[in-house]
Amino acid sequence: MGECKLDHTVEDVQKKLAEQASFLPQKRVEQLQALLETELSQERLNELFHLLKKYDLATPEKRAQREEKMALLLG
Repeated sequence: MGECKLDHTVEDVQKKLAEQASFLPQKRVEQLQALLETELSQERLNELFHLLKKYDLATPEKRAQREEKMALLLG
């Protein structure tokens, strides 16, 4: 994923999560929703936004990579 110069807000990330929720495992959606209710750094917000961006269009291999990165963000 390329570097983005935009800083994404919690609302941006919540909206992107809602758009992609039907393509993600329900448990992951719930985990990410809970994460977004916590205080996140701008870097983590941006990273999560880009992991979710076009998730529906990603190949199964890319989805698996994104899932791994989401798991790391979740701790």
